[in-house]
Amino acid sequence: MASAKVDVAAQCRQLVEDARRGVFKPVYLLMGDEPYYPELVCRAVLEHCIAEEEKDFNETVCFGADVTADQVVTAARRFPMMAERQLLVVKEAQQLKDIENLAIYCAGPLESTVLVLLLHKAVVDRRKGLYKAVQKIGAVVDSPAIRDYEIAGWISRYYAERGLRIDPQAAALFGESAGTDLSTIVVETDKLLKNLPEGTTEIGVKDVEENIGVSRQFSIFELTRALSFRQNARALAIASRVGTGAKFQMPAAVSALFTHFYRILRYGALLARGGSVSAEDKAAALSGVNPYFYKEYDTAVRQYPLPKAKAVVSLLCEYDYLGKGGDGAAAAPDALLVELTAKILNI
Repeated sequence: MASAKVDVAAQCRQLVEDARRGVFKPVYLLMGDEPYYPELVCRAVLEHCIAEEEKDFNETVCFGADVTADQVVTAARRFPMMAERQLLVVKEAQQLKDIENLAIYCAGPLESTVLVLLLHKAVVDRRKGLYKAVQKIGAVVDSPAIRDYEIAGWISRYYAERGLRIDPQAAALFGESAGTDLSTIVVETDKLLKNLPEGTTEIGVKDVEENIGVSRQFSIFELTRALSFRQNARALAIASRVGTGAKFQMPAAVSALFTHFYRILRYGALLARGGSVSAEDKAAALSGVNPYFYKEYDTAVRQYPLPKAKAVVSLLCEYDYLGKGGDGAAAAPDALLVELTAKILNI
């Protein structure tokens, strides 16, 4: 039976709150392709586990490349010096070549030791003893990478957690600029808020444009909109401008366009079934889309009925290959994007 999907954000909020209240697990296994949440929990434990005056004697931070599993176990089995507990943090723990040897200790950890194993963009084998042992007695944070089509939603939720509201278009634009690195988004958000008047709770497109250095007018986000409405001249102008940007990467642009047109394809397939379409079915077909943008997809699905949507998706697969240098693609990336845009508009 498949295990239930864990809400990593909620799990980590709880672990951070527990740390603030002085409640700790005996072992933390913090791992995954997205390092933001593992590092968030690690920082919270480091901040709250050991009092400042006790850190010299009861807090040890080391790196996986510098220690062995046996050394970690020996350190973990030491008793704290005139304190309730000791903290042992192993950063870059994926570099511990014999990391599975920690499984025996983790099956019966010392009550006075808090052991944190922080892996960077890596995971341990979930079928083996270490993972299973920590699952039983400690906390496992297994943080998957955020997909590009999920990032705008993540930004909106993150802002809501901070008592802020970000306009859906601003979230999409911010996501396009920052990519899927959550730590970058957090840092850029802090910079943004410092530049806005104190007490600001509403973040709009203008705020993102002025403080994060990205233009909505010339972005992949606006290119998808222009294509949705078949605004030919505008779409070609945007493609030409975007393709010459310093940060432009053809594979990333194709990926964003593919996500957009695959949603159009799925939505078109849903409508082709006939009958009424429930809100749940529409949300499933347009997974990852803020309802604010549903009207755009209602138009796009008419502009690209099923045969045309399929043809665009097929074309995007071809340009994904070309954009990665396939067939020795001679055209510059900006020329490829304009060429792709023109072909989409002619389907």
